Amino acid sequence: MSNKILIVDDSVVDTELVKAILYDQELYFANDGIEAMTMLNEIPDIDLMILDINMPRMDGFEVLEAMRKDDKYAKIVTLILTNHDELDNEIKGLSLGAVDYIRKPLNIESLRKRIEIHGRLKQATKRLEQNNQILEETVRERTKEIALTRSMTIHALVGLLEIRDIESGNHTMRTKHYIKAICEELAKTQKYRKLLTNTVIMEIFETAPLHDIGKVGIPDRILLKPGSLTPEEFEIMKLHTDYGVNALLEDSYENRPSFIKTAIDIIGGHHEKFNGTGYPKGIIGEEIPLAGRLMALADVYDALINKRVYKAAFTHNEAAKIIRDGSGSHFDPVLVDAFFACEDRIKEIAQQYKAGE
Repeated sequence: MSNKILIVDDSVVDTELVKAILYDQELYFANDGIEAMTMLNEIPDIDLMILDINMPRMDGFEVLEAMRKDDKYAKIVTLILTNHDELDNEIKGLSLGAVDYIRKPLNIESLRKRIEIHGRLKQATKRLEQNNQILEETVRERTKEIALTRSMTIHALVGLLEIRDIESGNHTMRTKHYIKAICEELAKTQKYRKLLTNTVIMEIFETAPLHDIGKVGIPDRILLKPGSLTPEEFEIMKLHTDYGVNALLEDSYENRPSFIKTAIDIIGGHHEKFNGTGYPKGIIGEEIPLAGRLMALADVYDALINKRVYKAAFTHNEAAKIIRDGSGSHFDPVLVDAFFACEDRIKEIAQQYKAGE
């Protein structure tokens, strides 16, 4: 096994001896530290360097100091050359990043064995790095596949809603962007900084359109009724949250992929109210999953500012007043504060994805 080795020594005798001992290696030579630094920059992929300490112009310690300041030299394995009586030099060299020392006068068997050992370690490190690169690429490709599968699943499910005219693409587009804006505002706070990472925000953003997927199980006579629902009809309509959760909950919640858990939180929580008077479970406060609390706010705001068969569209100011009045009762007050902190962005989103455009 041949290694690419740089020999740095101003002694012609020692250099010739090393050349004879390591005849089967790919060798390069420098007479002092300045030449060594030049060659390190010019010769690619040096595996090992045998470095004398006592040299003119730039000694071995200065070479080690220079290498330590630049990460591009981090993979070069350095062995220092010292005399038998230079214990302090050995210790100092090792502290500066050398991995081993070779004492003069040179011993043939000792030098070859040390080079063999460090060469094998270097090659093993290279193989490990190559394997890690392959593994990282495999993980990246697998992550892309998972993300694509998730996206296709969400779009397919949302497509069911649009086919039945349950939800418009504009509504799902607006609400998910409202949520993203609110999340980005919450992420600035001490309370949610660690929780709302970019990954978590994007997962909520991408799964938000599934909030009403359970409506596919509601009869058309109720779902598409051009007017207010009777109390009995409303009870049936309320079942859409259970239908949606049950459609995604094949076994236990814990065994579901992360984005499915988030979707379940959104579907099951977006009609809950902060004071516990919502449905389907009547849970209270922060017992309602954050994704559900976010969806509740975004869904109500969008319903208010857009025309429905049973009501005219409210202005933003009218809707904002209802949101503010519902803080602590219908909505999480912290989320309401975040809503108003990004109010201009909310209005921009509403205009950008305006119904019918």
